[in-house]
Amino acid sequence: MLLLSRGKSTVIDYKRRLTDFFPSVTLFVDMGIKERRTKILAILFLLSDLDFQTVRFDEKVQQIFDLSFNQKTKGTISALLREGYIEAGEGERVYKLTDKGYQEFALEVPFIRFLKDSWDGKWRVLSYEIPEKKRELRDRLRRQVSGWGLGPWHRSFWLTPHPIIENLMELIHGKEEEVYVQAFEADHVVGDREVLIEKVWGKAELEKKYRELFKTWHLILSQDLEKHEKLKKVSTEYLGLLRQDPGLPKELVGQGWIGFEAFNIYKEIRAILLTQS
Repeated sequence: MLLLSRGKSTVIDYKRRLTDFFPSVTLFVDMGIKERRTKILAILFLLSDLDFQTVRFDEKVQQIFDLSFNQKTKGTISALLREGYIEAGEGERVYKLTDKGYQEFALEVPFIRFLKDSWDGKWRVLSYEIPEKKRELRDRLRRQVSGWGLGPWHRSFWLTPHPIIENLMELIHGKEEEVYVQAFEADHVVGDREVLIEKVWGKAELEKKYRELFKTWHLILSQDLEKHEKLKKVSTEYLGLLRQDPGLPKELVGQGWIGFEAFNIYKEIRAILLTQS
C-alpha cells in the first residue's frame, strides 16, 4: 500500500550513499541522449528559451545531436505530437516544446523545472525497502525515479523538493513494488537548510563540477573545429552534468547558483555558434 501523508520533517545527519541509489546506466552517452524520445525533448529545450520557441530539425541540428531523421525518429515525433508533448510549427520539420513536454523532460532532467516553475516550499520524502531477493525490482524502481532530484536523506529515505508524488503514484499503482513504497510531503521546520542540502546533494562537489565544465567549454571553444562541431561537444558536456544536477530551486541554492550561471552561459555560446555556423 502506498502511504501518503503531510507532516513535519526534522534533519537527520547521515553518510551519503548516492551511488547506492543511482544506477550505473546513465541516460546520457557519448554524443548526447540515448533514448530518442528524450533526445527530441532535449533538443527542443536546449535550442529554444523558456518561452518554447520553434526549432527546425535541419541537417545541422541533426549533426549536433546525432539524430537521424529516419522512420523511427518520424514515428517518435508523431507520438510526441499526438500526446501533446510537442507542437508542429510552420514549415517542414519545425517543432516546439509544450508545457506538458517541458514537465515530462523535467522528470529526466530536474534542473530545468524551477527555471520556469515556482517551488511550493514542500519537501517530498520517498522510502522503499525492497528485499534483496527482489533486487531486479529495486533496481528498476531506482532507474525510473533517478531523474526526480532525489537525494539520500537517512538510510532508506530519499528527499526532493520536486512535486513528484502524482508521478510516483502513477508509476507504481497496481504494480508489485507498490507494497514496498511509502511517500510523504513535509515542511522543514527545524535545522540548518544549508547543512541539509550539502549532506543530501553534495552542493560543494556539484559546484566544482560546474567549474570544471567551464574549463572544458573553454578548451572546446579554443579548438580548430567547425562551429556545429563545437556546439556538439559543448552540448554533450552540458547534458552530462545536467543529469547530475538535482535541480534545487533558487530558494535553496540562491539566485546566484553556479548552475543558473552555466545555463545562461550555454545560451550565449549556443547563440554565437548557431549564428556563425
